[in-house]
Amino acid sequence: MEELQKRLQQLSEEYQKLQTELESTVEARQKLESQLQENRNVQQEFNSLDPDANIYKLVGPVLLKQDKSEAVMAVEGRLNFIEKEIQRIESQIKEINEKSEKKRTEILQLQTQAQAAASASA
Repeated sequence: MEELQKRLQQLSEEYQKLQTELESTVEARQKLESQLQENRNVQQEFNSLDPDANIYKLVGPVLLKQDKSEAVMAVEGRLNFIEKEIQRIESQIKEINEKSEKKRTEILQLQTQAQAAASASA
């Protein structure tokens, strides 16, 4: 009986770690989602600009003039990177959810065994 309790405690701690990991991964995904939206907004602004419009990039405390094609390519590159990162994090979230579900199932099985053992000894 004591061994079941120890195993149950261990599984509960592992489950808690997975939940904490899931929370931080979801937060990271939310940050990426907001960066994605910002970059899409910048891309829309670039599309609405005149071809000869001036574009400035903030570097530290200074605004530097930047070629429009360079700026557009930089934003597209960031969009591609962010989208790939979101896909990677979504697969991590799926994997953590699967592990978490397995742990939860193990916990429920152990709880059932512990209750059966307790009622058998009573």
